[in-house]
Amino acid sequence: MTNASEVMPAGDLGEKVHRSPRLAPSTSEATIREQGHKRGCLLSGIICTNILFLVSALVSSTVFNPKGVSSIHLQGFLSALILLTTAWIIYYMGYVANEDRAVLYKDAHAGPIWLRGGLVLFGGCSLIMDVFKIANYVGYMHCESPMMVVYPAVQAVFILVQTYFLWFHAKDCVQLQRNVTRCGFMLCLSTNLVVWMTTVTEESLHQTVYPDERNKSHMHSVTAEADNSNGSCKCSHTACGIFKQAYYYLYPFNIEYSLFAATMMYVMWKNVGRLMDAHAHHQHTHRLHLKGILAGPVGGIIMLVTGIATFVYYDVKVSENSDEALMLHYMVNTVVVSLMSLTTLVGCVIYWLDERNHVLEKNPSRSLDVGLLLGASLGSFLICYFNVVAVIASGKTETLNAVNLACSLVTILQLILQNVFIIEGLHREPFKETHASPIFSNPHALHANQEVHQRQSTRRSTVVIITAGMHMPVALGLCWKRRVLKEICVFLLLCNILLWIMPAFGARPQFNNPLGFDFYSVTTWAAVVNIGLPFSIFYRMHSVASLFEVYLIS
Repeated sequence: MTNASEVMPAGDLGEKVHRSPRLAPSTSEATIREQGHKRGCLLSGIICTNILFLVSALVSSTVFNPKGVSSIHLQGFLSALILLTTAWIIYYMGYVANEDRAVLYKDAHAGPIWLRGGLVLFGGCSLIMDVFKIANYVGYMHCESPMMVVYPAVQAVFILVQTYFLWFHAKDCVQLQRNVTRCGFMLCLSTNLVVWMTTVTEESLHQTVYPDERNKSHMHSVTAEADNSNGSCKCSHTACGIFKQAYYYLYPFNIEYSLFAATMMYVMWKNVGRLMDAHAHHQHTHRLHLKGILAGPVGGIIMLVTGIATFVYYDVKVSENSDEALMLHYMVNTVVVSLMSLTTLVGCVIYWLDERNHVLEKNPSRSLDVGLLLGASLGSFLICYFNVVAVIASGKTETLNAVNLACSLVTILQLILQNVFIIEGLHREPFKETHASPIFSNPHALHANQEVHQRQSTRRSTVVIITAGMHMPVALGLCWKRRVLKEICVFLLLCNILLWIMPAFGARPQFNNPLGFDFYSVTTWAAVVNIGLPFSIFYRMHSVASLFEVYLIS
């Protein structure tokens, strides 16, 4: 089987030259291939939707009718689903991927190293979470179901196998057993989504607080104790409370791991049967360096440190003096998103002045990035607009709610500008490198090595044809537009990390401020926040990944 880097696709259908006597599929073969593609997509889509709807019903039943469907029943079903998915991944790695001519192409844009690195980081934290869960649940084994230990153990094995699989196979464009492979990838995608769904539900129930009906200035937490349905069941060792508190802090990493894995599985599903185009295979070499970039990192680090310090203060003081803690939280968030809006606007102006062309090639990874960015931002829009209506319609314009209103309005503006900035950045051609010191070429040596340059052209973004006496620049420099764009990307990246940390690790000003409960009712406001916030959290992390890629392109 040929190395992926040696693929030389050509033609409209992406057939490879010098590889096989069947260079161009006939019209009938192309029609059959297209029909098979549609059938495979339909079948795999049916599998995914049925799994998602079934698990949604089970999770809802566990929350609203735990006597009918207990958490043990849900964990048993999820364990079986995860084991089935793990078995398919092993089958793919051991059999499908090793077949001759199974993987003839590699998608250069799929699974970049930074994305796989993030997957490994979140996967490692998820493994620690599962270890803490097992250590906690072992203390209840004498009076609770063993399934509480089995489920995190199965999930840990799944994380190990899936992370290994995605690290080595994320770029595969499978050409054999296409329909079976599509169904397998969609099974993996749906499994990651249902794990995300159950984890988000448990995290939301753990973090949701409702106003006490007797005194709305005091709040109490309503938590689904899935790990101790029997109130008389006591832990057999003293460390249960420590392990439980620890694994709750690791939930955000498990949530992001599931979403990262699901997005990578979707790209692999889209790439099944894909024939690479000659122009699509070219890959630009992007290097990560911060030379000459100062204002963005310094400003971003200042915002990050200040925001984390504020979050710690808010988390400690919100139960004692909620108004003071909320005021500080709103003010810091308003300052952060205002600066982000200003810098993003500058970036959009630079793109307007920029003469780089837009990338026209069809790319599943890019399409998914844009779709996820726009879709996930709806969660923040939902909460912000509900908040704006509540403040204005209620007439409560005291200082606290005035700052709350300003924060919501500026956040809406920041979301719009950031979406435009990221989408423009992802769809622009990379900057052409500018240089300083010249080198004169030798035309005779150039002629002798012409074939070498042609062979290397499949691995480079551009090939420069050099003539006698032509200057070949070598010293890399940054034009002012590149420098400013890189500064903006770094600043926005660090600020989005801050805006991910605060809600992911427990900041819930929507519940600590009684305005939403008073205006919309308890159940409505809790539903709005618990639906919108998970998407808002994912939006910030996905923005970090997208901004990192825009930085590399710039």
